[in-house]
Amino acid sequence: MAESRVGIVARLRQWAIARLRRSRFLPVGMPDKRTDEHRLGRAFTQSVLLYFPNGADALYQLRPWFRALQALDAAHGVVAVFKDSRTAALVRAESGLDCVTLARYGQLDEILALSDVKLALYVNHDPINFECLRFTSLVHVYLGHGDSDKGVSVSNQVKAYDLCFLAGQAALDRTDVGVMLYDAQSRSVLIGQPQLDAPAPAPRPDPQRPTVLYAPTWEASQPSVSYGSLLTHGAAILDALSGTYRVVYRPHPLNGVIDPAYGEADAAIRERADRVDTDVPLEQSFADADLLVTDVSAVTLNWLPSGKPVLVCRPRVPVPPSRLMDTLPLLDEEADVAALVAQHLAADPGAAARGELLEYYLGDTTPGAATERFLQACGDAIDLRDRTWASHRRRGATGP
Repeated sequence: MAESRVGIVARLRQWAIARLRRSRFLPVGMPDKRTDEHRLGRAFTQSVLLYFPNGADALYQLRPWFRALQALDAAHGVVAVFKDSRTAALVRAESGLDCVTLARYGQLDEILALSDVKLALYVNHDPINFECLRFTSLVHVYLGHGDSDKGVSVSNQVKAYDLCFLAGQAALDRTDVGVMLYDAQSRSVLIGQPQLDAPAPAPRPDPQRPTVLYAPTWEASQPSVSYGSLLTHGAAILDALSGTYRVVYRPHPLNGVIDPAYGEADAAIRERADRVDTDVPLEQSFADADLLVTDVSAVTLNWLPSGKPVLVCRPRVPVPPSRLMDTLPLLDEEADVAALVAQHLAADPGAAARGELLEYYLGDTTPGAATERFLQACGDAIDLRDRTWASHRRRGATGP
């Protein structure tokens, strides 16, 4: 019987979608969903699964975890699951982890049914995480992608996970106060920030002038947490500092995805800065700079161990109350930027107060200490899973 017109149209549509996914024209933020067919029907041999359903534009959330994940892979085995084959290829090349692209939920279900994966890790709150969160044989742990005093750092979404690995006491206190009907004390594990355990790179100073790093955050998807300073401070910072200082600009990768004006401001700052750090690690940008100008963001906390001065741009939305924001100097829109930068480079009046915040926010910052705590916490979570899973299976066999 001849194929129906509907059938032909359906086949042509599937062919066109497949061609688009294989082309270079599919937007980078849209997962291409090209399954690694050769992995179907084969068990994962690793104990730990990292779930990252996002595109390459979100890799800034995952890249800082590579070294810690490599150490975890050596201890327990890690498989990383994606929905975008291009993202998987980048992570595979950069980290050496076993990376698998699975397009449909049912494919993950099939493989996990054959496997003895014990622990699942997540670096963001993407709603698609629930395709993996539904599996009851795993312990699910939220890692996040950097601690900060942003309003979005307190989220009811933490309730979806069995445990949250947090940087320091500040994050635990923030969660305990901000999330109702949630036992933050029992569901949180303090590990520090393994992302900061990378060996400090050699600084590359400008022998003629100090270096100021301008590293603003993006415009944000919610007006209430729009802490980005590109529109309010960016041009004034360049006007005040250009020539006297080497200004290094480290843009947020999401600038302009919500508000095109941020994209335009980003392009203008790129044109005027002495250097744009888009392809060097954050720790290199930190090592090269004598002072940081930034926003309410994780960058502020990551900078603390450097011991160098920092100015935080005051946003037009309320500054979230915290010990950090109460301590750091805030840069108003009408401020004399050049005078403030000169003052803090010469005397660094906030040095002692910043030092007192280190342990509260980041715990032990001795190189390697946070990675060791991360490995211990993952091992403990795996042991917890094994004990709990065995108990559940016994109860299932004998009845209530």
